[in-house]
Amino acid sequence: MNDGTWKVEMHPQRWGDPARAEALPEGARGLVELAFGLVDSPAAPPASPPAPGIDVTLLDELRARLGAAHVLTDDETRRLRTRGKSTPDLLRARGGDLTDAPDAVVRPGSHDEVAAVLAWAVEHHVAVVPFGGGTSVTGGLVARREGYAGVVSLDLARLRRLLAVDHTSMTAVLEPGLRGPEAEALLAAQGLTLGHHPQSFEFATIGGFAATRSSGQASAGYGRFDSLVVGLRVATPRGDVRLGAAPASAAGPDLRQLFLGSEGAFGVITEVTVRVRPLPEVVHDEGWRWPSFDAGAEAVRTLAQAGLLPTVLRLSDETETAIGLARPDEIGGQSASGCLMVAGFEGTAEAVAARRTAVGALLTALGGEPAGEEPGEAWRRGRYDAPYLRDAMLDVGVLVETLETATFWSRRGATYAAVRAALETALPGALVLCHLSHVYETGCSLYFTVAAPAGDAPLERWRAAKAAANDAIVASGATITHHHAVGSDHRPWLHHEIGDVGVSVLRAVKADLDPTGVLNPGVLVP
Repeated sequence: MNDGTWKVEMHPQRWGDPARAEALPEGARGLVELAFGLVDSPAAPPASPPAPGIDVTLLDELRARLGAAHVLTDDETRRLRTRGKSTPDLLRARGGDLTDAPDAVVRPGSHDEVAAVLAWAVEHHVAVVPFGGGTSVTGGLVARREGYAGVVSLDLARLRRLLAVDHTSMTAVLEPGLRGPEAEALLAAQGLTLGHHPQSFEFATIGGFAATRSSGQASAGYGRFDSLVVGLRVATPRGDVRLGAAPASAAGPDLRQLFLGSEGAFGVITEVTVRVRPLPEVVHDEGWRWPSFDAGAEAVRTLAQAGLLPTVLRLSDETETAIGLARPDEIGGQSASGCLMVAGFEGTAEAVAARRTAVGALLTALGGEPAGEEPGEAWRRGRYDAPYLRDAMLDVGVLVETLETATFWSRRGATYAAVRAALETALPGALVLCHLSHVYETGCSLYFTVAAPAGDAPLERWRAAKAAANDAIVASGATITHHHAVGSDHRPWLHHEIGDVGVSVLRAVKADLDPTGVLNPGVLVP
């Protein structure tokens, strides 16, 4: 598992495995035609990226350090490392715009080779974009070019090993290039699981999870990815950083937090030590119905504050429930009124039975109606499919995108209403859907999906809508991002959340660790 290639490469104009791309399901097609009409909107043939603009002699130096096979400038490799997978990214690629393609893709095979690439980049003032799975949806893979001798994509695909397992402490050391399924397979052979399953799980990587503070669909039971990280090794232009000497420490501020969420702007993560769990004996999913989103949200809050969270807990609002987005294979079919909650339980048979009984009793007392196992099982079958549906919607002229935030329980209703109103005003006639995707004792994440006619200028339409939503999020006192990261898209709003002093702290860290500014310039730091 160290050959530097993936079993499946994502198409530059679409999400995921090209073999899984399908036309819009018939039920969904009828729904879309009724709401928006259908407009054939095929992507342009894949374009060639601009010719590499970096001096060939500089690349020859890099080939001498890494080997010629690991410094690539062909069009296809560079095309596949251009931007991420947000709807604006796909729209630009579908229109043939590959102006952000890197000049070269470099694939180091060790921490020391990563450090060598950074030293080379500093010497020649070349911008470096760390690349994991390419699933960024916030502009995290688009470096600023101005003032640099070139841009290289530092592809971590060769760093894909399970380095160590400590069964006594229940920790494992993983390299950053491991995709989610690869990491889980390696851990499963040891009887273990990480339990981190974001929607991007099939393609995103361990390093990406750490660098973006990812949160998985089972975060209620396993925790956010940053809560699973106990140690890091990072290559920076200033040198090697190792963090995490103990399970907890009072030795000053926790410097791991500088790199968790740093999006490659402070250093390149080369090892991640994580907390692991035994493989679950039992996995059980079920559905619950609520008369309204408010009633369901109050039940979620009660569960969280009672310490009775299932492993998975999701609540769709009335619109998302009616359309059926929680069950992508059944969109456009018959759906009961109210709101659908999905609860999933993992663990030993005894623990799952006890937790199901306690959760079920509380939900029943709060007015929930059991909906059986099928809704939960349907959700699990389609838990990674929504991005494929987005591609199919783009094919028929419908703009689809997501955004997310998090807020305290006392502000949930106001934040939900404000963001929904901002999106509906900016995109007249749009469908705005939402679900609670991650929950805490003190608050929750709100995950919005928006669908609207693409029109003649879909990129401009979405940018205006996203700006309006971001303004509403900031005005309501919520976070600009819960788990999608800052990238370049959210950067203009970050100062509202962290303040002027917070911005100066980020800039100071950047200046100290990356004094020449070669790491992912234009991303994260205001």
